[in-house]
Amino acid sequence: MRRSAGLDHNHGLHQTGEILEDENEKLVDGLHNKVSQLKELTIDIGVEVRAQNKMLGDMDDDFDKSHGILSSTMGRLKRMAASGHNRYILYLMLFAFFVFFITWYIIRSK
Repeated sequence: MRRSAGLDHNHGLHQTGEILEDENEKLVDGLHNKVSQLKELTIDIGVEVRAQNKMLGDMDDDFDKSHGILSSTMGRLKRMAASGHNRYILYLMLFAFFVFFITWYIIRSK
């Protein structure tokens, strides 16, 4: 009887080992799925970062172009101011009055 009890005990340990191995396999599969999801997420993040960097580069180029336009405009404005004509202040005030009047009219009409 002792031999059969020992065999049953070994058989029970073997089944417990198989159950633990199955659970470990399930956990490994779960980890594998999570690693795959993280890999996809990091790839997506990398694509998004490259797209954002490209957009920032384009914005930098646009700002450089705007800087050039503003610099040339300021140069013309300085030349006009240095020419000695005082009418530019009158033109500037008339332009500002015109813009404010149009803005007031549009807001009032809504």
